[in-house]
Amino acid sequence: MATITAHMSEFLVNNGLTDGHTQSTAISAPHPIVGDRLIEGDGTSQDAWQNWQGLQRLPRLDIAARFPVHQRVCIFAPHPDDEVLGCGGLLQHLAANGNNIVIIHVTNGTQSHPDSQLYSPQTLNIIRPQESLAALRALGIAGQVTTVALGLSDGDVFAQQAVLQQRLTTIIQPDDILVTPFRYDGHPDHEATGHVVTDFAKRQGLACYQALIWAWHWAKPADRRIPWHCATRLDLSAKQLHQKTQAIACFKSQITMDKSTGNPPILSAHTIARVSQPWEVYLYE
Repeated sequence: MATITAHMSEFLVNNGLTDGHTQSTAISAPHPIVGDRLIEGDGTSQDAWQNWQGLQRLPRLDIAARFPVHQRVCIFAPHPDDEVLGCGGLLQHLAANGNNIVIIHVTNGTQSHPDSQLYSPQTLNIIRPQESLAALRALGIAGQVTTVALGLSDGDVFAQQAVLQQRLTTIIQPDDILVTPFRYDGHPDHEATGHVVTDFAKRQGLACYQALIWAWHWAKPADRRIPWHCATRLDLSAKQLHQKTQAIACFKSQITMDKSTGNPPILSAHTIARVSQPWEVYLYE
């Protein structure tokens, strides 16, 4: 897997999804919410993560034991694509295990391309959910997943935490297992979602797993800002990793250069490489 960044860059260029230039989405600093967990520059390389022995020593996530087939699993995505970036492997495991799966899009990700003539908020409101459905097809699980769109404002989930909490009371059922982005993932919408979902799960006594997504960018191996003692690793087979890679490629609005503004892709090749490892990590506190 040492060549995954170069391989992913070649894949994107060959499929017309980028011009070969990479740049990460930046959260302006200083940020009143995410603090020092900033998404800027290229971030920590996928090689650094692969070579960290701490990841190799993490306990493995036993799907059959931790996700009993009779329990429904609700996966929260702040934007359509987060369910695949963070949980593309888990989704495949759960489908094979026979779990009932619900993906909850907190927002439709309509603010990803400011000032774009190609990707207006109205256009993104339509195509981003469509990209998510295409990605589920690429994973081979579209018929086994129910999708719920909450319609909160993209980029402003922190201000709508009370609304999100209220919506959870109407969606979540007793004995559900919840999966959410890490409550300190580094993106404001991810962190707001993570805080609301984990707090709700604690109050209701529900199992809750937190997925690392943008944390792979700003964190470093053995980073003390991540509770590694609560981490568990889910290994992906070669087939599962291939299908996750194909699913990520379905989010063309996020991995394609915006020709109307000249801005690079929202998800750079570096970002894609980090979430295209043969494993996913979940925190269970």
